[in-house]
Amino acid sequence: MQTTRRTFVIHSVVGTAALGSTGLALAQAAPMLAETDAQAAALSYKADGTKVDKAKFPKHAATDNCANCALYQGKAGAASGLCPLFAGKQVAAKGWCSAWAKKA
Repeated sequence: MQTTRRTFVIHSVVGTAALGSTGLALAQAAPMLAETDAQAAALSYKADGTKVDKAKFPKHAATDNCANCALYQGKAGAASGLCPLFAGKQVAAKGWCSAWAKKA
């Protein structure tokens, strides 16, 4: 069987679309991260960024949250999304952790 460039491109597009929809389904099925989770505790994760200890994290600003972090992988306006620091779990968009980095 001879593969043409056109066939290759069509299969690539279909395969990419299938992988994209699978990733979306996995993100929706992922459980929420609990503040008591070992990794969450290690990074001082709070599901509500307004409850961050100001004495422990003096550089934390009230506007810092997961939704405006460079690591956050959720869609704009979503209540939660994935974060690579907490593999397989969703974080609250209004949450915060000590690894927060300003989104460019």
